[in-house]
Amino acid sequence: MFTYLYLLIDFFVILIPLFFTFHKRLNFFRNYPPFFISTFVVGAVFVVWDVYFTNLGYWGFNPNYLTGFNLFSLPIEEVLFFFCIPYACVFSYHVLETIYPISDSDNLKKFNYLFSFVLFVLGLIFIEKHYTSITFIALSIVLLIAPLFINLKMFYRAYGILLIPFLITNGLLTGSFIKDQVVWYNDDYNLGIRILTIPVEDVFYGMLLILLNVIIYEKLRDSVFKR
Repeated sequence: MFTYLYLLIDFFVILIPLFFTFHKRLNFFRNYPPFFISTFVVGAVFVVWDVYFTNLGYWGFNPNYLTGFNLFSLPIEEVLFFFCIPYACVFSYHVLETIYPISDSDNLKKFNYLFSFVLFVLGLIFIEKHYTSITFIALSIVLLIAPLFINLKMFYRAYGILLIPFLITNGLLTGSFIKDQVVWYNDDYNLGIRILTIPVEDVFYGMLLILLNVIIYEKLRDSVFKR
């Protein structure tokens, strides 16, 4: 059972979104073309990043919780992570957008630019902490362009809600609720600040992953695949 833990986490992350994908009020399946394209593009970038950091020893994986199948020199469970997490998050974003739409906010845009600036400065200050610096600087740049493509208020609301399952999922992966870690981190390359057992950088890494998916998904959905 332990060897299937990471695979089971991937499965349960995506289970409820898959169950409701064909709900007649949501019809998320109709947005599959833009979703799968955005996931493939963003996932490819993150897999390359993941392979690079894993090879350098910035983080790694506990074989006791893995099936032993690899793809691109990564555990297959880690590769699936970059599909399952975006699926669950973009689906959740779609649900909120469909059932509880809200207008964007100029004040939030101002906050967003300030947030982007702070992240950029922190990325430069901690330039030798590579996970920290790359994540913060990359997110700061994406946050700058995000208002051109998406409703920021919609995104921040969705991500704020998604932080709750994030703490559970990443907590499991980093050892909050189990005896050992599924994914371990070398604190030489991050700030060493943890939320439970989760490196604080993961919050921003997750935001970057989902924000890029949402930007490409919305752009394709509203232009190329507009019905």
